Amino acid sequence: MPNYNFFTYILTSYNKKVLYTGVTNDLDRRLYEHYFGLDQLNSFTSRYKCYYLVWFERYQYIDHAIEREKEIKGWIRDKKNKLIELDNPDWRFLNKDIMDWPPAK
Repeated sequence: MPNYNFFTYILTSYNKKVLYTGVTNDLDRRLYEHYFGLDQLNSFTSRYKCYYLVWFERYQYIDHAIEREKEIKGWIRDKKNKLIELDNPDWRFLNKDIMDWPPAK
């Protein structure tokens, strides 16, 4: 069986006041889409400028990634903060670790 990469991820705004949880099979492409508002007109990430990756997990199967996304979306903010801080205690923006940042059109 081939290995696939699916990601559950959390983005934040520059001031870290807003969080967005999503799922994708291509983290580079998805970060690009969020940054340029290509996901959809007036999307949540565009409206609140949630472009900064602060946490992600990789999964082999899409259903596991979606299940995790739903789980995290049901949490209160404090629990999401604790999840982020387990891997990223300084809330460092991880975009540059994944791709050239900021992306060029």
